[in-house]
Amino acid sequence: MEQLRTFVKKYKHAWILSYAFIYLPWFLYLEKTVTRDYYVLHTRLDDMIPFNEYFIIPYLLWFAYVAGTILFFFFTNKQDYYRLCAYLFTGMTISLLICTIFPNGTDLRTLVDPDKNFCSKLVFYLHAADTSTNIFPSIHVFNSIGVHIAVMHSESLRKKRWVCNASFILMIAICMATVVLKQHSVVDVAGSLVMAYLLYPFVYSPAYQRQKVARKALG
Repeated sequence: MEQLRTFVKKYKHAWILSYAFIYLPWFLYLEKTVTRDYYVLHTRLDDMIPFNEYFIIPYLLWFAYVAGTILFFFFTNKQDYYRLCAYLFTGMTISLLICTIFPNGTDLRTLVDPDKNFCSKLVFYLHAADTSTNIFPSIHVFNSIGVHIAVMHSESLRKKRWVCNASFILMIAICMATVVLKQHSVVDVAGSLVMAYLLYPFVYSPAYQRQKVARKALG
């Protein structure tokens, strides 16, 4: 019992992960209800981007990229953990609000032959499991940017050049995958970039950094 009490006290910051109980039901509700009469996001630039099934690899790596980074900070640095969660969850909530008020989707998807290769099969399964609605702004893109920002602001990770470079390359690959796989329009990517830019100063502001330096100076 004492060990359990110690464990709970040590990791009480896990409470913020209960956001999943808000996000998942809300997202699944939108997936079930937004099936028609939604605004289709489709531009000429989207038509110029060729489909490539191999981008399913970075697209799926997104789950490990986001979850792995959250868990890393969960166990190593509570301040970085809280900031990353605040940034991601705020953006995810805004995205759901936009999709609720402004139902949206895309008609960019192409027919994929699941027997062509392994990656095509994965894309086929993705299309079967994920609808082409509730796409603006792209959470895939926003969260990838958010994770990379957290990595670059981490005192321990930013000293490791290979980690920073790998994070940057994966972030770019994931963002590219969203449009190459025809999961999102370039409009969704642009919306995520704007949202990431606007939310950045609220979580990673210079004022916060000054406070951090002052605390260190005072011991």
